[in-house]
Formats: sequence, structure tokens, C-alpha cells
Amino acid sequence: MAAKPDSDEKPGEIRPVDLRDALSQRYLAYALSTITSRSLPDVRDGLKPVQRRLLYAMRELRLDADGAYKKCARIVGDVIGKFHPHGDTAVYDALVRLAQDFTQRYPLVDGQGNFGNVDGDNAAAMRYTESRLTDVAMALLDQLDEDTVDFRATYDGSETEPVVLPAAFPNLLANGASGIAVGMATSIPPHHVGELAEALLVRLADPDAPEAKVLACIQGPDFPTGGVLVEDRDAIETAYRTGRGSFRLRAHWQKEDQGYGQYQIVVDQVPYQVPKSRLVERIAELLAAKKLTLLGDVRDESAEDVRLVLVPRSRTVPPELLMEQLFRLTELEVRVPLNLNVLDAAGVPRVMPLAEALDAFLAHRMVVLIRRSEFRLAKIDDRLEVLDGYLKAFLDIDRVIAIIRENDHPKPVLMAEFELSERQAEAILNLRLRQLRKLEEMALQAERDALLAEEAGLKALLADETLRRQKLADEVRDIQTRFGAEPRRTQVNGAPAPVDLDVEDHIERQPVTVVCSQEGWLRAVRGSVTNADELKFKEGDGPRFLLPAQSTDKLLVLRNDGRCHLVPIDKLPGGRSQGEPLSLYVDLEPTTKIVDVRVHRPDGKLILATKAGYGFAAKEKDIAAATRAGKQVVNLSGKDSLVKVAPLTGPHVAVLGTNRKLLVFAADELPEMSRGKGVILQRYKDGTLDDLKSLDASQGLGWSQGSRRRAERDLSPWQAKRATAGRMVPVGFPRESGLADIGPAEVVEGAGK
Repeated sequence: MAAKPDSDEKPGEIRPVDLRDALSQRYLAYALSTITSRSLPDVRDGLKPVQRRLLYAMRELRLDADGAYKKCARIVGDVIGKFHPHGDTAVYDALVRLAQDFTQRYPLVDGQGNFGNVDGDNAAAMRYTESRLTDVAMALLDQLDEDTVDFRATYDGSETEPVVLPAAFPNLLANGASGIAVGMATSIPPHHVGELAEALLVRLADPDAPEAKVLACIQGPDFPTGGVLVEDRDAIETAYRTGRGSFRLRAHWQKEDQGYGQYQIVVDQVPYQVPKSRLVERIAELLAAKKLTLLGDVRDESAEDVRLVLVPRSRTVPPELLMEQLFRLTELEVRVPLNLNVLDAAGVPRVMPLAEALDAFLAHRMVVLIRRSEFRLAKIDDRLEVLDGYLKAFLDIDRVIAIIRENDHPKPVLMAEFELSERQAEAILNLRLRQLRKLEEMALQAERDALLAEEAGLKALLADETLRRQKLADEVRDIQTRFGAEPRRTQVNGAPAPVDLDVEDHIERQPVTVVCSQEGWLRAVRGSVTNADELKFKEGDGPRFLLPAQSTDKLLVLRNDGRCHLVPIDKLPGGRSQGEPLSLYVDLEPTTKIVDVRVHRPDGKLILATKAGYGFAAKEKDIAAATRAGKQVVNLSGKDSLVKVAPLTGPHVAVLGTNRKLLVFAADELPEMSRGKGVILQRYKDGTLDDLKSLDASQGLGWSQGSRRRAERDLSPWQAKRATAGRMVPVGFPRESGLADIGPAEVVEGAGK
């Protein structure tokens, strides 16, 4: 239920209306209010309503750039009470942003006290801080009393406020703007006012100048925090032509030599609106997570200036490669959007190309110039009328004095005798006696001549657009001289050349030996360990795997339930301890057993075989899973389990059953899968799979038997198709080690078939 806005509605009357219509009307009103009265800046002065009201309230409080400061609480109170009926926090936040030299390229408020910092810390409470206007803000407010802009009533009708400021300074593009409304947003980066002035002068000299000539004056955004713009010139111009786009902005860095080949990188400018403290925390998090493989340490040595120190992991790491990795993974590189969505002179929101925004600013300044000139002409006309009356009175000043002395109402007598207007007669009657001297008459005549000359100049200005454009050009040059002398803070480079981020060759590797005990305790011992007697284990425990590896490698762990895990070696404890249980890195059930632990080779292949004799080949990169839960690779049924894992390196596969039967078949008979049950490797009637190995059958088999070397060069009796039963192993074949200790047959003294 809602009141219907009808002209014939009676007070207190309640009418039923459709809820959908009521909601749509009210939401539309809210959306328009948000767009036009809160979120989008005006193209003419580049200000949102709250910012405009803040500056106007500070002007009314006489907080000029060369005046005293006043408490921000007083300013916020005036803004809320007179112009902007919103929360004090929102108004104070807007005031703080106008004072932050790392947010505004040309701050509009001169703050005294804690107004926040580039680390992202908040400003102090408004009762502690003070502020006044800057010279830039004074340029925006200049000529406000000369009827240059319209005024409107405030929300309660007790005061008036300017609809827009005269804005002699191109604030929209110089300081930029950002805001989110209902269904639309704006994002305008700041620019260098010197470059904007050059573009404005081009447009003033030739209104029909091509857009390319205007854009050639502007290199790109110029951020208050500096940085390096790495964007192709064509992309920059395309964004400016359409009013939409984005710019890649990187931190500025330099290399500092430390001697003896050592160096460190110092970041002295962070990207725009990136809190430095959050950036350092993010880099530290990635460093702890081992994702910044080329970085050794990060330190924040900032004082008044930004100084982030990045220490490479090794002196052999190229600084460009290190920074490229940081640019890709951290906010040392950001994308700054451009969405030039503003309110035009009619209050309509739309996206403008940059050249059109400059034209809108000049059109506004032209209106200000015309209105200011007309206002001045009216003042001159009024003053000339008064001066003409004074000069008539000075021609016969004695008669004027006599009339004033002899008449109770001298005004009509003066008007009749000297042919004066009422305004002139009133001015003569208000003359002081000291102004009746001869020199005053000469001064009045000189003033009249000067006013007549000024009047002629103003009339010529109003009649000639060329003269008006020259006048605007002089004003733009004045702004350029006052505020555009400072050099750019943001360097503009072209798009960087693509960098191949292959960090493997620059990672410092150390040889280690991974030790896995019988009870599943892991550790990484530096160097090469071949004798387990050199290691210490818990009582009742002993070695199971000794794996030579590099510190940058990963372990592939396979369980009897068919799951596979990936464990980084650099996370394992050192060799001085007895290690840590594998359960810290992978989820293990009480009944789960580890079948195999090996160094992960992403380009390698493995054979996975179950107790029932099923198996398949798999690429290591397809079965590895760097999660605690791992990946289910082998599908099992009944009481079957994964029992053997072997690398697939040769053209044949040898399978040995617990029934002592050996089968050799071609490796290409194995299907390659990333998950499944596989196929039958060897068929059993009264046994299960005991062992398997990849080999080259043409090289035969050789093994040790005591002090003798045995060999079986011809394996054709054991070669058959997969899924057959095989034949009994050769005489003397090792019973305990199975296929583990066999290799190619070798011709040695005393060897037999």
C-alpha cells in the first residue's frame, strides 16, 4: 500500500496501488538521486556534490589558502547543517580524500594533522585535524561572487549553494574521480595539468583541430604516487577516444649493488591506490607459501619516502626476471580502469571521450567568461551613472551645498535642478566632506575614463568569439604556469617485451636424500646418503626408502587404497631430526599402508599393479595431486589393493606371481590411463601378484647367487601375451628380492644359462 502521487489526492487519503509500480517508481527516483546527487562528478568542475559543498562551506568560513586553519569538525558540521544532510563520517571521509596528496594529484584541501598515509592507515578523528583551502581550490572558487554560475536553494530552503563552481582549473581530468552509482560507475585517473593545458590551448587555437592533435599533448595518466605506465600508445589513445579502457601501472624500482655480485631491488614508488602495508603482507604470504621462488626476503624500510627492499634468493637471479614474477603475482602491477562517465552540463550521465570532456570544460569556462563580463558591465554602468552625478555636482558644488543646507528634502530639488537620477542624487547626498576637494574631481574623471575604456573592451569581448578564446587561452596559460611547472611523477613507457618466466634455471637447488622409515617418518638429509647405518631412527624403526633428490623436487606417495599424493621436499624437516610422520602431509587412515614413495618426475610414466594382477600405465603428471586428500587413481574392488609401482622405462614388462611364475610381455599391451582398474597383467589360479619390472627382454636377465653371477639371456620361453599364466622362474632365480635385484644379463666368467 502506498499513497498515489495524484494532483487530486486529499490529505490523509490512502489508496491501493500495485506494489510493482510503487517499487519501480521509488527505485527509479533513488537511482537518479544516486547518479546525479552523489556518485558521478560534473564534467564542468569535476566535483561530486559533497565535494563541491565542502569547498563552498570552507569558503564561507573564510578558510583561504593564506588564512588560518579550522577544525575539520567545524567544517563537517557546517556542511551537514547547511548543505549536505548525510552522515558526518561520509562527509569527513570526502574531506580527508581531498587532503591526501597520495590520492589527489593536486589536493584541494590543505590538511594539518593525521590525514592517513600510503600504508592505508585511517585519518585521525575530525576533532583532532584542521584544514583550509589550497590554491587549486581557490582557483575553482574564483569569481564565484560575480554571477558566473547559478545558485539554488539548499535542502531546507534556508541557504543557497552553487549548482557548479566557476572552475578555472581543469579538475575533472587533473585529479580524476571514482564512484559507483546504480547501474553505472565512473573511474577517471588523474593527469598532469601542464599536459591538459597544452591540449586546451590546441582546442582554443583551433576549435576544429583533429582529435589526434589534442591527444598528442597528453602522454597518459599522471598518478600522485608515481609509478611506471607500461601501455602501448595505441591502447592509450583508443581508451581516450572511447572514454573506456584501462592502463597497466607498475611500481618503480631500481637495482642497488651490494658488492661481490650481491644486489637488492628497491621499490620507491608503489602503484596508485595500493596500500603499501597490504602489498608487503601479500608478498610475505606468497614468500612463505613458496610461490615466489626467486625471492629470498622482503623488508619495508620506508620513512617519509617509500622504500621496499626485495632480496633475491640467489645472486644469479636476473633482476628483470625477479620483478616479472612479482608483477604477475602481486599488486606491484595493477590495471587502472578508465570509465569517463560524467554528468554533462544538462545533468545527463554519459561516457565522454577525453577530447569531448576538454571541450565541455572550455564551454563552461566560456559561459563563465560571458556571465562575468556581463556582470562587470552592469557594475560599470552603475558606477558610471554615479560618477556622472558626482561630476555634475562638482561643476557647481556651492549650489549643491546650498540646496542641502536650505531644504529639508534636498533630493527632489537636486534631481530637478541638475537633471539627476534618483540613484545619482542619493550618491551625492552620501558624499563625505573630505571628498569635495579639487583632487577628488580629477580622480573621478580619471576613474570615469578608465571605466569607459574597460566597458568598451568588455563589449568588444562579448561581441567577438575570437577575443573570448584568446582571453580563455590567457587564463589557461596562467593555470599552466601556476600549477603545471612540476614534472610528471609517472613515467610513461611502451608495452614491455614479453618475458619468458622460466624460473627453473634460476632456482637454487641443493642435493638431498629423502629418508622414509618403516613406520612412515620423513626427513630430507643434505647431500648424498648411501648407507642407512649413518642415520639414526627411533627404537624399533628403520629405513625403508633412501631417495636421492634435489631440494626443489616433490615426492610422489602411493597408498594401498589406490590414492596418490604429492609432497614438496622443501617442506620436510632436516636430517638432524628423526623426521615427521607422513600423516602431517597427507590424510592417512589407520588401515592405510604406503606402497611406494618416489621422487616425482612430471615427464615420467609408472606401472600401477594390484594384488589381483590388474594394472595399467599412467603419466606421473596425470596422477599427482598436491592436496592432503590426494587423488583416487586405482579403482579397487573387493579385497584387492595396490601392491606394486614401477617406472615404465623399457619395451617389456616382467610380472612375477607369488606362485613363482614369470611372465614377460610387450609394454605397449598396457593401456595408458589416468584413473581406473586397468587390465589383467598375469592370470593366477593359486596365487597373487608379487612383483613387476620394466625391462628390455633382448638383454636377458642377470642376478647374483651368493658369490656367483647367474644369467638368463634368452627370455623367449617366458615371453607371451598379457593375461597369460607364465612359466616357472629360471633355476636359481632369487626368492627373497624378487625382481628388485635383477638386471640385464652380462657375460662373466662362470655364468651359465
